[in-house]
Amino acid sequence: MANYKIKDLPNEDRPREKLLKNGAQYLTEVELLAILIRSGTREKSALDLAKDLLKQFDNIVNLAKADVYALAKTKGIGLVKAVSIEAALELGKRVMGAKVFPLESITSPIDIAKILTPLLRYENKEQFYVLLLNIKNKLIGLEKVSEGTLNATIAEPREVFLKAITRNAASIIVAHNHPSGDSYPSQEDRKTTERMCTAGEVLGIKVLDHIIIGNGNYYSFKEKSLI
Repeated sequence: MANYKIKDLPNEDRPREKLLKNGAQYLTEVELLAILIRSGTREKSALDLAKDLLKQFDNIVNLAKADVYALAKTKGIGLVKAVSIEAALELGKRVMGAKVFPLESITSPIDIAKILTPLLRYENKEQFYVLLLNIKNKLIGLEKVSEGTLNATIAEPREVFLKAITRNAASIIVAHNHPSGDSYPSQEDRKTTERMCTAGEVLGIKVLDHIIIGNGNYYSFKEKSLI
């Protein structure tokens, strides 16, 4: 149906009405995006624009990685709609990260991967985090230390352990992502791990692991007996 508007659709097919009746989990990605886009153009409805957006980025994963200016380049989206989409995607990432609290205890690298994968797997830049644990290995904090470039991040031990000391952490786990999707550590990653462990020994705050998050995979220095 050419040049249709969402208001021309039956109530059960309109995204907002569908969400109110059935819940957001029953909407397609296109319908959810259409709600964020809100209004269409003379040529296309909000649903059409949502389809165009997903087509441009191939899938929702690539869309989540795109910055606001890349979103805005899609015809009919513009900066205002792009900002709304970017904000919604960022909220989703933060909600996924917030779900870890309260966590009973950290018992394995898999626990860390479950916490960090939703937070980091779609990031375009390397980001370095520190997980703060108490004497019973319970998670008491998750702090972002630094953000790097596409393939490099810089994290100094003083920044990491300042956060640990401030929160009275008994031990820490450091972690970062590889935007390439390959979680295998670089030589710089290995050097960073050594520096963190050395600093931890001096300060009496043990580094339990260094986790690298890829796209649906992770690398644990502890699992490889490198810590």
